[in-house]
Amino acid sequence: MNRTAGFAEYHAEHFRWSVADGVGTIVLDRPARKNPLTFASYAELRDLFRGLVHAADVHAVVLTGAGGNFCSGGDVHEIIAPLVAMEMPELLAFTRMTGDVVKAMRAAPQPIVAAVDGVCAGAGAMLALAADIRFGTAAANVAFLFTRVGLAGADMGACALLPRVIGFGRAAELLFSGRALSAEEGFAWGFFNRLCESGSLLADAQALAQSFASGPTFAHAMTKTMLAQEWAMSLETAIEHEAQAQAICMQTGDFRRAYEAFAAKRAPVFEGE
Repeated sequence: MNRTAGFAEYHAEHFRWSVADGVGTIVLDRPARKNPLTFASYAELRDLFRGLVHAADVHAVVLTGAGGNFCSGGDVHEIIAPLVAMEMPELLAFTRMTGDVVKAMRAAPQPIVAAVDGVCAGAGAMLALAADIRFGTAAANVAFLFTRVGLAGADMGACALLPRVIGFGRAAELLFSGRALSAEEGFAWGFFNRLCESGSLLADAQALAQSFASGPTFAHAMTKTMLAQEWAMSLETAIEHEAQAQAICMQTGDFRRAYEAFAAKRAPVFEGE
């Protein structure tokens, strides 16, 4: 696979994007309305995550929102109102595009850390769910509220992803009811990996992402691939795929560097290949 640099210079139009020391940070930045998504921001998120497959200068990603909230979902005025007037072909094109954002996040080789504060609802909850790891705060309020607006709880992969994260019964309750999941409940159920102070949330998420970015990034990408692929495998098939994955990783320079560092009694310095 050809890897290209230059994502540090990428200029996003519908959210803030920055890269520092191999960590890309996405900030959904419409704080006055709790960072809702629009047709354009969906498309740009999809395209950015698709592009990160080829990024040589981004090794981990943090996704967060501005102004004390994560994301309130699809913008009521800019998305919901137009959807009411659309015919089926347009509606299906839209719902496929929103699902493509989740698929692009899951296909990106970089570990993705969602830093969730305040409102995290609807499509915003799905963006958090599509991340690999989620940090929250005591104020985090997560709601898969699709049924509250007359839609199925099955949206953007919710019925596939949520049961795998918190369990079938808990996922079913949330998707049928549309009720909010509190921070404490989310942490107890495994939705959140960690609860942080609001003031340190982004820094904590970026610190974890930085630890990933300075690690064996080829091996991290392989881990993410295996986590995705093994959902639908038998144990026997999974073990064989993992044997092949490890054999590939054993050919990398990082594997050799780790051994040499261990033998020299020093910390390894990984280079991602």
